[in-house]
Amino acid sequence: MSDTTVANRQRPARSLWRLLACIRLDEVLVLQGTPWLGALLALEVLTLDGFLRGLVFVAGSLCLVAHVFVLNDWAGIEGDLRDPQRSARTFSAKGASRGGIGWLAIGLLVLSLLLLGALGPMPFLLALAILVLSALYSAPGVHMKGRPVLSSVLHLVGGTLHFLLGHAAFAPVTASSVGVACFFGLIFAAGHLVHETRGHEGDALNHIQTNAVAFGKARSFGAASVLFSAAYALLAVLVLWGALPRVLLVALVFYPVHLHASWRAMRAGLSFDSLLRFQACYRRLYALIGVLMAGSAALRLLGAGP
Repeated sequence: MSDTTVANRQRPARSLWRLLACIRLDEVLVLQGTPWLGALLALEVLTLDGFLRGLVFVAGSLCLVAHVFVLNDWAGIEGDLRDPQRSARTFSAKGASRGGIGWLAIGLLVLSLLLLGALGPMPFLLALAILVLSALYSAPGVHMKGRPVLSSVLHLVGGTLHFLLGHAAFAPVTASSVGVACFFGLIFAAGHLVHETRGHEGDALNHIQTNAVAFGKARSFGAASVLFSAAYALLAVLVLWGALPRVLLVALVFYPVHLHASWRAMRAGLSFDSLLRFQACYRRLYALIGVLMAGSAALRLLGAGP
């Protein structure tokens, strides 16, 4: 076999690997916490069938969120290339073409619907709703990323549906599960407002009317703080209501830490670096809350919980 033949056979594999390497895997994995917690809180007993459904769900959820990020990157590549904070991390900088990324987005979309649709009609419909929200946010012509307030509504609804997607894969949706889902929706919307505040300069350069560009960095960050505070308040209500275990009341001690981190970011003038530090801080806090939720659910499944 000639070297040319071997090279020709290896080229498609290298091209596919180059495309897959453009997926923002770190961001995809961060956003898996919400649906995975939804699934874990919905489980009643550990069975082989549940384990197999879990594998299908994890694969489908990964493909779904990866599609959301790939579509966003495909739609916003021109602006990202003009943004000095983003240009080095674009798929173009990694050697991938826009056409290839477009096909990757389509492939991930189809695969996510096939996998999640195999779990039943409700997970399929919820996945479809999340995909519609993603298209409204990113797709050219609609591009609600550049529509203040509406973009935050999309994230509030999207974060809520993301939790329900995990829950619906293993149990029917109930009033209490919707309440817990709203907690994650508030966090998702607040976090995106912080993201918009951090990206203010690049979005202003590209004439994208995010909340931070339309209303200013301070107001956008203030709105995020209100939503974060509402999330902590809702967490307390959910525990008192019985929708979440009482151990989650411990998480309320994180709120002063969160406020202090917010104050430090404001004191630093909401600079890019200060907002990165703030994001790292509140992500760790919510990761701890997630660990508490997951731990209590695991104890319940093992028969050691209340």
